[in-house]
Amino acid sequence: MNSFISQSADAFSFDDGIEFVRTGEKALDIVERDPSIRAAWERDGRKLERLHGYWLYRALDEFVHSGLAIATIGSPENHEANRLAYIRAIRTRLKLTEVYGLDEAVTTDSGAQVDLFQALLATELMSAFYQRDFLQAFVSHFNETGNWAPALSLLALGGFATGENRLPLTWSDRKAKIARIIGWTVSKKSPRGNPLMASAILDFWTSDLVTLAARLRQNEPGLHPELFERPVLKLDQLLIQLPWIFGMQNNSTAAINNLRRIGARRADARLETRRIEEQLGRLFESRGFRVVLNWEPVDESDARAGEVDLICALGRIVLVLEVKSTFIRQSQREAWRHGTTTLRKAGQQLRRKVPAVEHALSEGSDLAASLNLAADTDSVSVHGWIVDTSIECDHERFSGFLKVSLEEVLIALRDDQHLLNDPDGILSGRYQKEEPAIADNAHTETSLYPSGFTVDKFMDAVEKEAIWKEPGC
Repeated sequence: MNSFISQSADAFSFDDGIEFVRTGEKALDIVERDPSIRAAWERDGRKLERLHGYWLYRALDEFVHSGLAIATIGSPENHEANRLAYIRAIRTRLKLTEVYGLDEAVTTDSGAQVDLFQALLATELMSAFYQRDFLQAFVSHFNETGNWAPALSLLALGGFATGENRLPLTWSDRKAKIARIIGWTVSKKSPRGNPLMASAILDFWTSDLVTLAARLRQNEPGLHPELFERPVLKLDQLLIQLPWIFGMQNNSTAAINNLRRIGARRADARLETRRIEEQLGRLFESRGFRVVLNWEPVDESDARAGEVDLICALGRIVLVLEVKSTFIRQSQREAWRHGTTTLRKAGQQLRRKVPAVEHALSEGSDLAASLNLAADTDSVSVHGWIVDTSIECDHERFSGFLKVSLEEVLIALRDDQHLLNDPDGILSGRYQKEEPAIADNAHTETSLYPSGFTVDKFMDAVEKEAIWKEPGC
């Protein structure tokens, strides 16, 4: 049903690049009408894949510098899987804190505080367990038998022989589940694990099906968790997991959507949005920009413009940024809605805010002094950007204003776009152990600013999508 909706019904309704053509009395064929629309959608998908690699390289760098690369994590036989899980948890934590403004601890639906990294590590370790003991074991049996049915039978029988559940569905009560994952909360503060932390982590990843069913019966409004967003399913006191989903899902996307889609109304969400603006402002300041956060027009004629998230000035260039923080979308339907609602509204907001900023600067207000522009505002050039945590509608214009992803701006300011290109071949399988992890000359050769950072080069790099250019292009 999900496949039919996403590939047929939603495609018919929300994909302007194709059309459905009748080829007989009952047959419908999909014909591509505008290749550029489909190409843009696929290009944004490739950007997401490259961003995934970027954060993994950032995590590898942190992992090496932490000293953990030479340590044994867990038992020797599970060391490699545990190390990969640890790196992946660092990857998601970096993205959640730097892009989505998360703190080191988050609040679950039950009100309990959970350590963000521990919650991420727990789900990566669960995925590693299901991959090893279910998926890889199944593949081994399938290669022996050549048939999925006996392979599943052998997997289940092998579990019964050792007293373990290796069925396509696993279950346990809450107490037993906490006991099984408490080992994944071991830290310097809790060398034997922390049962309260294990309980909070379990809540973080749990979807209560009884509560959800009651909401559906009563037609209550609200978002419903997808299986991958909260993959532990609760039926009264019974907790159910689906190894085939848990072992294959993208845990980074799961964590982001758990917090930014399902948990969008959390008490911490507003603070996280403000933290995004503050962190981005500090990154601009590190490049010499003067930054003003959350400025509001003083002149009554401009009051309708409302609060401006971020104003950054360097030289004679002023950037007015409208920052949007959402979630990772899984379908063209969701992307279409985002473009026609959130981003359309953001463009309309900038259409009011940019003139308000220009007016304040021309009047020689406190804003001009804060941006170090009080001496001469006549030659100032003001630009408006929509900076969004999502990749949808990337580099399109709304009310004439450019929409860019926050990650693109972050990478352009950090000037580390070489990490988007799998510089050491780790993701493509080209990695050679004798080569350094991240070569210094790779950064020098691919820098956006080989002769030094300037605001004009930065603007040009973002507007011309320079960070996305692949080697040789």
